[in-house]
Amino acid sequence: MKNLRAAFLLGAGLCAGVLVSVGLQAFAIKQTSSLPLQEVRQFTSVFNAVKDFYVDDVSDQELLQFAMEGMVSGLDPHSSFLDADGFKDMDEATHGSFGGLGLEVTKDPSGVRVVSPIDDTPAAAAGVRAGDIIIKIDGEACADLTLEDAVKRMRGEPKTKIHLEVARKGAMKPLHFNLERAIIKTKSVKMQPLKDSLGYIRISQFQERTAEDLAAQLNELARTKHLKGLVLDLRNDPGGLLQAAIGVSAAFLPPNSDIVSTKGRAPQSDYVFKAIESDYRAGNAVKALAELTPEAKTVPMVVLINSSSASASEIVAGALQDHK
Repeated sequence: MKNLRAAFLLGAGLCAGVLVSVGLQAFAIKQTSSLPLQEVRQFTSVFNAVKDFYVDDVSDQELLQFAMEGMVSGLDPHSSFLDADGFKDMDEATHGSFGGLGLEVTKDPSGVRVVSPIDDTPAAAAGVRAGDIIIKIDGEACADLTLEDAVKRMRGEPKTKIHLEVARKGAMKPLHFNLERAIIKTKSVKMQPLKDSLGYIRISQFQERTAEDLAAQLNELARTKHLKGLVLDLRNDPGGLLQAAIGVSAAFLPPNSDIVSTKGRAPQSDYVFKAIESDYRAGNAVKALAELTPEAKTVPMVVLINSSSASASEIVAGALQDHK
């Protein structure tokens, strides 16, 4: 598969879009050889120069934190180092409740790019769209901010105001949005019966409860005789937890089916995730999928995606397509 995109799903949106698997089995890490001596000497020279000559006193801890953040963010636009606060924000988001605007965002050279506005949030209600570039937050340019800094500025107490200046493809001038922060409580799975005994399910992001909630909605569609065919809507879904993607795929595929695989430089990094309990265990997913209607395994499906369907969405769409 193509490289899986990652984004932050924090107060303005966190990562996650990040393809993160909290609690999933860890991979063995290959032991590296000795550190490059010349580069280490250069690092310590810069470290000491900053300590001795920078205009403000900076602690060793801060400098090492900056070094780690720069090292990881320099890899690609979707990699970031999470400190304790960042991890807490991510954990809150994947459990479905966090404070902010309701935006899934990633870094862009011009500022912060909106991957997707989350349904039923201040950002979505105001008309912020996927693909918009946030160029200023409360009048301050975003181009030189890290993704974490930009997200922190968009987070805040509920009912506090924030102004975003946004560049949009096709718009001659920047757009201006005056928003009010709110507690974002996202419901990742929504269902609607359609005519002709068909069903519609939308997954807006992949959280700890997504597979569990999906099973409940499928059972309800089956109970009301609306599972003759199914539309699974993953448009503008930026991703989320890996276990949730595996659990959603497992709802429709035979047990032990291959879902997604990883390949790394070290052989220990190679792994195939399957439709088995140990790979989708999160929340009450195991119990929920065990009680899932058998119709889910045979229902004809259409999966809707677009350019903002990322990460876990790509995994689910790809797995269902591969297994026809």
